[in-house]
Amino acid sequence: MDQYDFDALKARVAELEDKIKFLYRRLNIEYMDGDMAQAMDSKIRQLLLQGNKIEAIKVYREIYNVGLAEAKQAVDAME
Repeated sequence: MDQYDFDALKARVAELEDKIKFLYRRLNIEYMDGDMAQAMDSKIRQLLLQGNKIEAIKVYREIYNVGLAEAKQAVDAME
């Protein structure tokens, strides 16, 4: 691979990153890396341990931007 190929790949990656950012904004999705997702899942599990399933579902919906049924299924699976 020469410098031209490398530069072309860098440009393509930058273009794809811009498209992904656009889609996140357009779909109103907040990106979370693995550490953040684990922290939020821990918060949901803590709410479940406290017996506050309804609040856990609310938090899940806010974090993952999903509907009530999908959030309930996910929280049920965590439980």
